[in-house]
Amino acid sequence: MPTTKKGYKRVMLKISGEALGDSRGQGIDTEALNKVAKEIAGLNKHGIQVVVVTGGGNIWRYRDTKSAGIERTTSDYMGMMGTIMNGVALQSAIERFGVYCRVATSLDLPQIAEPYIRRRAIRHLEKGRVVICAGGTGNPYFTTDTAAALRAVEMNCEVILKATKVDGVYTADPKKHKNAKLYTKLSYDEAIEKNLQVMDQTAFSLCRESKMNIVVFNMYKKDSILKAAMGEKIGTFVS
Repeated sequence: MPTTKKGYKRVMLKISGEALGDSRGQGIDTEALNKVAKEIAGLNKHGIQVVVVTGGGNIWRYRDTKSAGIERTTSDYMGMMGTIMNGVALQSAIERFGVYCRVATSLDLPQIAEPYIRRRAIRHLEKGRVVICAGGTGNPYFTTDTAAALRAVEMNCEVILKATKVDGVYTADPKKHKNAKLYTKLSYDEAIEKNLQVMDQTAFSLCRESKMNIVVFNMYKKDSILKAAMGEKIGTFVS
């Protein structure tokens, strides 16, 4: 992995909205929020520049709410606003741990967040601030995985750290198949050939084209986010 003894210099951390929710993955749970915020603040204090993209599934997600009768475009914008709610909550929690943080959003909400401007966001990182990119890509029909891949490439991150509920990428769903085996390393071509769902296809194609490495790991294991950012062998390394 392209790291120094101190780990990566600049990372993209992709966190699902459910990670900030309660035991059912819904709403914003204070304990879960503070746990994630503490780990992100810890990366900053290790000198690692951190960009964060959060999902919004704990608040609203189209595939879980189709029965509501809200058409797709409107529903996706609602999901984007959900990611902004998660972003400003996470910002507040991170700053309680003594680390300055900025939320940069693709949607225009100047009362609570600044607009995403690439050069400004990079300058925040250089000043030692955490940057949370919220609002997805600003367009419907694109996932927050795609937003994470896009912002990682734009902001010259060295790696995408994809925090999940499992230890990495398996040959099959480990919850359904006891014999599923964990991959420690994968190439983009192997992941596509074996139809392994590392990310959605748009995000994965962008990472492949841009040669953006991905680490998929279990965020619920102790210090896993720090270990991933320090370049330790953890989860599945996709390159």
